[in-house]
Amino acid sequence: MRKNFLLLVSLLFLGCGFYSFSGSPLTGIKTIGIPVFENQTLEYGISESLTDTLINLFVRDNTLKMTNEKKADSVLKGTILKYERGAYTFDANESVKEYKVRIFVDVSFEDKKHKKTLWEQKNMEGWGVYSVVAIPTSSGADSIETEDMGKARAIKKLAEDILNKTVKGW
Repeated sequence: MRKNFLLLVSLLFLGCGFYSFSGSPLTGIKTIGIPVFENQTLEYGISESLTDTLINLFVRDNTLKMTNEKKADSVLKGTILKYERGAYTFDANESVKEYKVRIFVDVSFEDKKHKKTLWEQKNMEGWGVYSVVAIPTSSGADSIETEDMGKARAIKKLAEDILNKTVKGW
């Protein structure tokens, strides 16, 4: 009876030893290549900005090592489909206070070793808001944000979402 109990407890602990909390779908993938995203918009420089932001986030995250596309175990590809800016909030006089920049991309993450797509998402959206109303600063001067600030926020959010979907699988 005691032997059966010890065997059962041993098997229970052994079974628990193989469980992982990482949630990573990246079995066997150690490197990633990110070619410059294709740009189907009229927004100049957006593909380079998004690609550079993605590369910097992946380097900082360090789950996958960056390398060129030919040597990589995996590749992250994307196409920027649409860039738009629209009014977001208004003041009492119905003048625009804030604008919202939205960027839409098609993205895919591929395992090159096994020649299969690990995930793909159409019309993935990143957005950023910027204010056109003067904002007082600590120096006493007023500051007005620009569309480039909203675009940078949209790119950052989009890149963070792509990174999380790639390395966390959710």
